[in-house]
Amino acid sequence: MYTHRVKLLSILRHAKSSWKDESLDDHDRPLNKRGTRDAPRMGALLCEQGLAPEAVISSTARRARDTSLRVAEAAGLPGEVRFTRSLYLAEPDAYLAALRELEDSIGHALVVGHNPGLEALLAALVGEQHRMPTAALALVELPAGSWRELEANGGASLRALWRPRGLRD
Repeated sequence: MYTHRVKLLSILRHAKSSWKDESLDDHDRPLNKRGTRDAPRMGALLCEQGLAPEAVISSTARRARDTSLRVAEAAGLPGEVRFTRSLYLAEPDAYLAALRELEDSIGHALVVGHNPGLEALLAALVGEQHRMPTAALALVELPAGSWRELEANGGASLRALWRPRGLRD
């Protein structure tokens, strides 16, 4: 009997960042109060749903790094977070390239980055637009047995989309 193998991809937009210090470069902006609250909530959600990813790839921007680390801690993720400069304000192709480098033993990966690239990535994968406000988390099922096979052809399916405001405290 043939079994079609799939990969899971969680797509997380960084949590809400602060614009308080206007002297900071965009890359160096930290999370604000809401962001520091929402990031661990999304990590706890992954844990509660039994969806802890085996790999985390994040933009190097401070707000994405801080989101990644807070999510990983709250979800109890055992592995390290990989920080990739090419994901800072990236287009979908950069996310796809980073994901294609994953080992095939990884069944579920989490990517953390920025809009508009993440919304475009999600649309390219599932073939329809979805709004991704800060700290939104999409769970996508990819029809691929290997990360190298990952294509932006609309053939993936959106299994869930969570937004922080829709979650109960």
